[in-house]
Amino acid sequence: MSDEEHHFESKADAGASKTYPQQAGTIRKGGHIVIKNRACKVVEVSTSKTGKHGHAKCHFVAIDIFNGKKLEDIVPSSHNCDVPHVSRTDYQLIDISEDGFVSLLTENGNTKDDLKLPTDDALLTQIKDGFAEGKDLVVSVMSAMGEEQICALKDIGPK
Repeated sequence: MSDEEHHFESKADAGASKTYPQQAGTIRKGGHIVIKNRACKVVEVSTSKTGKHGHAKCHFVAIDIFNGKKLEDIVPSSHNCDVPHVSRTDYQLIDISEDGFVSLLTENGNTKDDLKLPTDDALLTQIKDGFAEGKDLVVSVMSAMGEEQICALKDIGPK
């Protein structure tokens, strides 16, 4: 055996996958799917019959959960599609900085300062107005495939 030590350059994370495979025929409206490397929510599914040469196909119409763009994909129903791990977490809003970043309080008492204000105008004005009025606000943060965005707001009363 050699006395040399082997060093491996690892650029991987903890090994948790951002997606999991699911058969295209089992994905339903309201579920999630990855189209063009974007996490999307399925708004419409239609299935075509098997043709002379093979598979029934599923036609997915989906909306990107982060930017709201409409995407479409056609996949044979027997093939696997990537489905993103989507999670929603609630955080209490502590502060809004001038550069558009928010400071959030996590469950364990730490702060999370790496999220920007949402691009959705209605939600943005609700957050800014509520914060200016001194209300206690709880924001829901949706995360999938390494992306995070504020997607909802709850008012839990005055401070």
